Amino acid sequence: MALKNDQVVTINFTLKDDEDTVVDSTEGSQPFSFISGRNQILPKLETEIGNMLIGSNKIIILSAKEGYGEFKSEAVGTVKREDFPEGTEIEEGMDFMANSPDGHQMPFIVTQIDGDDITLDFNHPLAGKQLNFDVELLDVRNATADELAHGHVHGAGGHHH
Repeated sequence: MALKNDQVVTINFTLKDDEDTVVDSTEGSQPFSFISGRNQILPKLETEIGNMLIGSNKIIILSAKEGYGEFKSEAVGTVKREDFPEGTEIEEGMDFMANSPDGHQMPFIVTQIDGDDITLDFNHPLAGKQLNFDVELLDVRNATADELAHGHVHGAGGHHH
């Protein structure tokens, strides 16, 4: 069944990396829902889910290019501690947000601290990695007018934020 735009798709999934480490999962929590055709999940993943039948399971493997792109060494750089606001706590592994010159937000991770030199990585944490999804398609329905207006799925019984 091919998905049409503006349908609410509900799935259970487990995402593992190449080392078989669970990166994300709905196990033990609520299923995940998204509105099709709105770029709310990876495009190749949405296409593959669109080929499933409700109630079926499928292993979907995405290459790095189909996922979050290849790792780009040019997206890693070093700045001085003084480039952070005064008093900012900085530790390896911490996530921060920077603004590009044109005003777009750019998330990054501190990957190394060497004295006053701070190494930043602007790659997505899953860049360069194959993504292994185990997906169960639970339901597909038309999105409501409110969901389309708000751009996200509402919970059972109405609007939940």
